[in-house]
Amino acid sequence: MAENADLLALLAEMKKSMEKGQEEMRKGQEEMKDRMEKGQAEMKDRMEKGQAEMKDRMEKGQQEMRKGQQEMKNQIQSHVESKVGEIKDHVNSCIEKIEEDVQSVKREIGEVKGEVERKIEEVKDKVQSKIEEVEDKVQGKIEEVEDKVQGKIEEVKEKVQVKIGDLEKRLSELEDRPINFSELEDRPINFSELEDRPINFPANPDLTYSRPTIKSLTFDGQTSWTVFK
Repeated sequence: MAENADLLALLAEMKKSMEKGQEEMRKGQEEMKDRMEKGQAEMKDRMEKGQAEMKDRMEKGQQEMRKGQQEMKNQIQSHVESKVGEIKDHVNSCIEKIEEDVQSVKREIGEVKGEVERKIEEVKDKVQSKIEEVEDKVQGKIEEVEDKVQGKIEEVKEKVQVKIGDLEKRLSELEDRPINFSELEDRPINFSELEDRPINFPANPDLTYSRPTIKSLTFDGQTSWTVFK
């Protein structure tokens, strides 16, 4: 019984100790909870302050960045405007130089055109002079040839007239010589003799004939005659 009483007393003491430990644990938990809440509140405040500071810094950084961008933009704009002005001046200078070159080329073209026209006129004058010279030479040659041809024509005419006179003379001689046809009937005709022998016609009124005449038809470098009774 005594042992049971001791055991119960020990258990009661242990229970009290456990309850006391649990109470202390609850207090510790509450203290820890309070500390944690305080720590969370402090951390929250610090975080909020840090976020506010970071936000301020970010805003300041953005402002500075915008300011830097604006300054850079202004610098770029100024540089671009300066370069554009330089390029514009250079372009205007190039345009003026090109216009001067164009005017110079136009003047040179005008000078060359005038020189070409002058040369053309000189060539025309020379060609015209040569043409006139050749025409004069050709005309002289034509007149010379005409004179020679006319001389030849006159010479041929004279020869023809001489031939005509000889023929008329021979025909006149034939009129005065009678031909004995009886002798011709039994004698073979020797044409070679007839060419050189005059023809004698009998004095027969039935065999008389009129005197033939020779008339010149044309003369074109060759002579043609026809005999008319």
